[in-house]
Amino acid sequence: MAIAATISLSVSPTTRHSAAAAFNPFRSSSSTTVSVSFSPALRITSLRSSIPFRNPSFRVSATSMSIQAPQQTSSTSFLDRRESGVLHFVKYHGLGNDFILVDNRGSTEPRISPEQAKKLCDRNFGIGADGVIFALPGTNDTDYTMRIFNSDGSEPEMCGNGVRCFARFIAELENLHGNHSFKVHTGAGLIVPEIQGDGKVRVDMGEPILKAADVPTGLPANKQEAVVKSELDVDGVTWNVTCVSMGNPHFVDQGLLVDELNLAEIGPKFEHHVMFPARTNTG
Repeated sequence: MAIAATISLSVSPTTRHSAAAAFNPFRSSSSTTVSVSFSPALRITSLRSSIPFRNPSFRVSATSMSIQAPQQTSSTSFLDRRESGVLHFVKYHGLGNDFILVDNRGSTEPRISPEQAKKLCDRNFGIGADGVIFALPGTNDTDYTMRIFNSDGSEPEMCGNGVRCFARFIAELENLHGNHSFKVHTGAGLIVPEIQGDGKVRVDMGEPILKAADVPTGLPANKQEAVVKSELDVDGVTWNVTCVSMGNPHFVDQGLLVDELNLAEIGPKFEHHVMFPARTNTG
């Protein structure tokens, strides 16, 4: 599912920070105003007020939202409209993992900063998403480059659901029909998504990485060089974890009754555990 929309950005020239940040992400100290309109299925109507973000320098202009059928279909693609100062995006989800997709093919640097992405992903004061994905020019003989800013402003290597959404976004941008595949450069290396004739996207994620040092995890290997059903203490509770990387770190604990867990509370404790120096996804 996709929802197309625009963001009006008022951003002064950006200033780069030190090389300590991943990919040297740039930030802007200017104020930013965001006005959101959805097309074609959802539209913002009756704009009456400005709702401030937690940061007063970043605002969303909006009021009530109504669901209406489009009055007319423009002959110009939504993504082909290039108004100055407007950031076009399309929102996709893959298995409920939702992303804001931005056409960034004209530059090798993301059009918004990690901090701005974090605010746009806020589900109460922004658009709401798990992350912002940028379609950038290819590098190293690839067709495109994909970068992601998570909803907390961090930058992961890649995302399986995200790269499927990325592929559908590219198909829309390039007006592709039928079967297509292309090479995508990611922080986890080369990914080759394939668009099927029925519109679905197939992605070969490659062989899973099980070697503990390459996941990476500080847990000692207990099966050859892998960590399989190893004990991990989190706040006095012992978990049986298996570590694997599919381009970014994951740990898996099998056989749990998920509905009985407070995921919002325990999730960050796993993600930021000292045994996962590059953080981890939890399954």
